[in-house]
Amino acid sequence: MDEIYEAIGNLFDEGRSGVMATIIRQAGPSPRGIGAKCLIKDDGSSIGTVGGGILEARTLKEAEQVLETGLPVRLHFSLDGTDVAETDMLCGGRVEVFLEPVAARNPACATLLRRVAEDLRDGQSGHLITLIDPKRWEDDAIPKLFLRKTGERFGSLPGARTIEAAVSQGRNELGGARRLSVSEMTDDAGRSVEVLLEPVVTPSLLYVFGAGHVSRQIVPLAAKVGFQVTVIDDRGDFADPTRFPEAAEVRCIPFEGVMQPLHLDRASYVVIVTRGHMGDKTVLAQALRTKAGYIGMIGSRQKRGLIYQALSAEGFTQEDLARVHSPIGIEIGAETPEEIAVSIVAELIQVRRGKES
Repeated sequence: MDEIYEAIGNLFDEGRSGVMATIIRQAGPSPRGIGAKCLIKDDGSSIGTVGGGILEARTLKEAEQVLETGLPVRLHFSLDGTDVAETDMLCGGRVEVFLEPVAARNPACATLLRRVAEDLRDGQSGHLITLIDPKRWEDDAIPKLFLRKTGERFGSLPGARTIEAAVSQGRNELGGARRLSVSEMTDDAGRSVEVLLEPVVTPSLLYVFGAGHVSRQIVPLAAKVGFQVTVIDDRGDFADPTRFPEAAEVRCIPFEGVMQPLHLDRASYVVIVTRGHMGDKTVLAQALRTKAGYIGMIGSRQKRGLIYQALSAEGFTQEDLARVHSPIGIEIGAETPEEIAVSIVAELIQVRRGKES
């Protein structure tokens, strides 16, 4: 997401225009999921993808109309053979893509989207609220509101102050959402309006405790799928940035008191793969006192039982321990460090996407 908004900012710096395409609905299998984005520039070049193939080709074609009219388009696409005859995209699903104009000549649009890009760079979060009825975009209107986590608002929803108020009042409920959604709401005149609610979030923060063989396989894989990884170990020769070029940060810190400077929240992921039981227990006890959204610990069920027994004696409840994914990772029969890394990162993705069973 940050790449798209950064590119929009660069486009504005050049005084140019483009079209932002976003998958807003999906039913059944498709190449990309809800929230996938593509920026089509006024010269026909693009950044990102909504799925490739004929889906992408039609999106690029429809973008020409959006650039010409300045009005958004909602593109409905079937992947069950209706729209993809004689292609290789017979996924069987249905997709709706929302294409909206982004133009430097429109000050309201430029200001709002620049703010989104800046906040992503600064690690801020919030929600974009967009009225997706094309009629609401006539006369260069931009029915779009950026609601920061702090409550600050940028932009507006003309004729829909009731929606602004409702979303502002419900921002605590929105806070934990990481998935785009479309909702039916009511405008000032009592008419039903489809509203796009889009979380603006920074990369998922992953803290890997332990810098051994498994960690060296986890880090590049997790970074490749969008996690911002920090590696932490208490051994200087292991906590070496040259061993983890894909990590955002590598720290050498004693495991005792290691959580204090980290400020973990629900968007944080913890993977515990230290060199032994004591290190794992020390880190896990601290992780359970944070709000981390995911806590995983490597090891056998026997090892887990011993550590849980010790933590229970220290006052941790069964509810506390139920937060822990251990043995860590999806069960695929993994044995090598590379296979174990695949199972762990797969579970991280599963949790991030809200697909846990």
